[in-house]
Amino acid sequence: MSEEIKNQEAAEAANQDELDQIVSLKKGDTVKGTIVKLEDNQAVVSIGYKYDGVIPIRELSSGLDNAEEAVQVGQEVEARIISIDDAKEKLVLSKRAIDSENAWEKLEQLFESKEVFEVVVNDVVKGGIVVDVGVRGFIPASMVERHFVEDFSDYKGRTLRVVVKELDRENNKVILSQKDVLEAEFEANKQKVMAELKEGQEIVGTVQRLTQFGAFVDVGGVDGLVHVSEIAWTHVDKPSDAVSEGDQVKVKVLKVDPEKGKISLSMKAAQPGPWESAAGQFNNNDIVTGVVKRLVNFGAFVEIAPGVEGLVHISQISHKHIGTPQEVLEEGQEVKVKILEMNPSEKRVSLSIKETEEAPEAAPKAERAPRAARAPREELNNPNVSLSNSGLSITLGERFGDKLNKFK
Repeated sequence: MSEEIKNQEAAEAANQDELDQIVSLKKGDTVKGTIVKLEDNQAVVSIGYKYDGVIPIRELSSGLDNAEEAVQVGQEVEARIISIDDAKEKLVLSKRAIDSENAWEKLEQLFESKEVFEVVVNDVVKGGIVVDVGVRGFIPASMVERHFVEDFSDYKGRTLRVVVKELDRENNKVILSQKDVLEAEFEANKQKVMAELKEGQEIVGTVQRLTQFGAFVDVGGVDGLVHVSEIAWTHVDKPSDAVSEGDQVKVKVLKVDPEKGKISLSMKAAQPGPWESAAGQFNNNDIVTGVVKRLVNFGAFVEIAPGVEGLVHISQISHKHIGTPQEVLEEGQEVKVKILEMNPSEKRVSLSIKETEEAPEAAPKAERAPRAARAPREELNNPNVSLSNSGLSITLGERFGDKLNKFK
């Protein structure tokens, strides 16, 4: 067979193939092609047909501003024929329709496996975030983060890690959650950190949030509670009086409870106690200034340093006699005191106020009046009264003799 005949047959075969293709193309068919041109609102695709097809921007993907966000020139794509009009040489394709079918199959697999995957935020709408997963995916506001987020306006374009939370192909509903991913990672890290923490261990953490009853401190990605009573050695009314969110603080681990997921911490236990500091700060016989903290029947408790209170016994309050401390002192009053005895090991200090003051001079004694002269003793010469035993018995005998004889 001559070369000319072979070429003619090849051309006829090609023409037949093209003819077969022209005849076979219809609405709903799936075709493959190459992007040959991009315009703002569509992409032009060559599928080997007698004229090129177009993919409108809405059929490329959801939430696009221009076609370049979805495809590039030279990229091979699979699309579905939406409409074909040979008379007008108009062929409309949809890449999104094919992507959607493939996406649902993939989403069903991800839903069953609970696998974590990444998505890019396309748009922020009322109530949550919209992403493209081949179909429209929605992340409700409550499922974006572990914490409350008031404004999601800066989330557009972010990459999030999510799991499929709910899937309904019939109603084209895809609910995703990043919060579930973050919660699972948090719990795994929490168990790891809690297993490594030891009671009595001292570590540095960051104050995350404050409440009326204490401060939550991050110790390696897990929050532990510093109760308000454990913030400082001095009395703290509310945590915000002593610390602020973001502060770096040293804490001591008091208790770890993996079952309840709780960690108890102390800031004051990680610092020298007031009595430890007082041991080198005060000595016996020192005179210092303090504040009256409490008044009791037997004396007054005076704070001479933060967290260090000593007792001024009622007998050491004043040189003059007082019935109660309230007669000369009041709570909050600043006073000078003398340290009588300092005992840091027993957390006890005896104080005196009166020894910081000069004793008043004793009042002069009043002269005693001269003793009055004694009146002369009156003699008793009454013959009817006798002070002697014999005289008394005679008188009685004489008086009762007759009556006494009856008893003999």
